[in-house]
Amino acid sequence: MEYKHLLIEKRDDHIAIVTLNRPDQLNTLNSTLMREIEHLTEEFQEDTETRVVIFTGAGKHFCGGADLKESGKPATLLEQTRAKQIGPRMIRKIFMMDQITIAAINGGAFGGGCCIVTACDFRIGAEGCLAGFPESRLGMNLSWGAVPLTVHVIGPTYAKEMIILGKNNDAQTLLKWGFLTEVVSKEKLLDRAIKIAKDYTEVPPIPAQMIKKSINHVIGALDQAIMHMDADQHTLTMRTEDLKEGIAAFFGKREGNYKGN
Repeated sequence: MEYKHLLIEKRDDHIAIVTLNRPDQLNTLNSTLMREIEHLTEEFQEDTETRVVIFTGAGKHFCGGADLKESGKPATLLEQTRAKQIGPRMIRKIFMMDQITIAAINGGAFGGGCCIVTACDFRIGAEGCLAGFPESRLGMNLSWGAVPLTVHVIGPTYAKEMIILGKNNDAQTLLKWGFLTEVVSKEKLLDRAIKIAKDYTEVPPIPAQMIKKSINHVIGALDQAIMHMDADQHTLTMRTEDLKEGIAAFFGKREGNYKGN
């Protein structure tokens, strides 16, 4: 497949670097990019040479989240329901990749971008990076199956703070929570990610991938049984007055006035 919004570098040391490549749009996730990520994870299922995949973003930011300006929104409720399956399906496929995955976070990882990094096995951040879920401040729930993933990464207390408050959390806060494994300078981010990746390429791939899969199943045994509802919650919140106010406040760069409607 020819990719429009992804750069894929497959190195000869069993490492692949995947770069989200919409820098002029902060690497926001439109439907084309999400389908490209889906397709790429399927290609990696057939790739037995690559043992570690590093995800990063082109330009100043990792990913600004879902593309709120994308045109051609689904018209009917059924079309909306089908369209809402793309995001969680993409995140699930990243989480279930056989390869070890590392998110190298440059700049901001927000909303759907933050969902991507929580689906990775490890996360390192550049100094000054930010990560957060702004959904609650926009008047919507956090969907795409990211609630359980965030709980798995940082535990319920920090997950509640991160998701409910909807703040952009700085690198040191993320490091304290265990969301990031380490913070390095911007100049060393990719080199450090590659160094970590090489540690995992030196492990026999069969047990490494089996162990990853086992741990994912242990921590996520109930995820799918519970989180089928998050798309329905999203459909409900998308019809509220608070959502309209939240989006208007976001683009107007002001605080929202929410009334619970």
